[in-house]
Amino acid sequence: QALGNRGTVTEASGFNPEEDAQKIYNAMKGAGTNEATIIEILAHRTIAQRQKIKEAFKQSVGKELLDCLKSELTGNFEMIVVGLMMPAPVYDAYELKNAIKGAGTEEACLIDILASRSKAEIKEIIATYKKEHGKSLEDDVCGDTSGMFQRVLVSLLTAGRDESTKVDEAQAVQDAKDIYEAGEAHWGTDEVKFLTVLCVRNRNHLLRVFQEYQKISGRDIEDSIKREMSGCLEDAFLAIVKCMKNKPAFFAERLYKSMKGLGTTDSVLIRIMVARAEIDMLDIKAEFLKMYGKTLHSFIKGDTSGDYRKILLELCGGEK
Repeated sequence: QALGNRGTVTEASGFNPEEDAQKIYNAMKGAGTNEATIIEILAHRTIAQRQKIKEAFKQSVGKELLDCLKSELTGNFEMIVVGLMMPAPVYDAYELKNAIKGAGTEEACLIDILASRSKAEIKEIIATYKKEHGKSLEDDVCGDTSGMFQRVLVSLLTAGRDESTKVDEAQAVQDAKDIYEAGEAHWGTDEVKFLTVLCVRNRNHLLRVFQEYQKISGRDIEDSIKREMSGCLEDAFLAIVKCMKNKPAFFAERLYKSMKGLGTTDSVLIRIMVARAEIDMLDIKAEFLKMYGKTLHSFIKGDTSGDYRKILLELCGGEK
């Protein structure tokens, strides 16, 4: 089964993992690789189906499919294929690990993942991270970040957000006042107030808080965050607000920014295309068109090349 019902990647009918494994094996054996076969199969199977192909491959070839793919492929194309072969929490944990290790931290990755995943997804990511990397995700995040930005990530990692749908009217008004008084109304910003409201309250409640905030301050909450904060902390709070308002639009904007202007931030493009392909890619495409007047398909086509472009366009699924 697919992870969601708004994806471009759906369950392949008449699925035969043994046959797929054999085709992939044939595509890699001997000199050179038949990338077209790999794209045709892997971009049109769900994550669950790809796991079955992995098992069938190991059984019939006696090797790990992932290792074979890594040794045959290179560059961005390899990064996408490797990502596609992983179950969702494994991929998220792998991306987080890569964002933290080495010199400098890719804060954008920490924000993209932790601000957009549900409570259940975050719990799974934490357990998977521990299992795959033998370390606590929270410890690794804390070792690599600092200040209020670190505190926001730690709060998101507790996966303690209320996920009910009820709105406490009086509390919503109070929350809006608290945030206003913590920011716009005073010199200096009390960021903890923002954290308490933005990282703990449920979505419906927050949408109500944002309306109230607009009434009290005459500004959109996003504008205030931009005025009051900077750097990673600003990015983290904005991501939380945007994901609450409209998650597909958040991802559409991230994709747009990864491709507009000179050069492409491939890490962002790959991460979103792989992670959202079977969840909400249809909605992301619709938002992209609405926001930018161009299709996601046309942007990817104009910004990438080769097999990397081909597999991205398959995951994007059609021009509309």
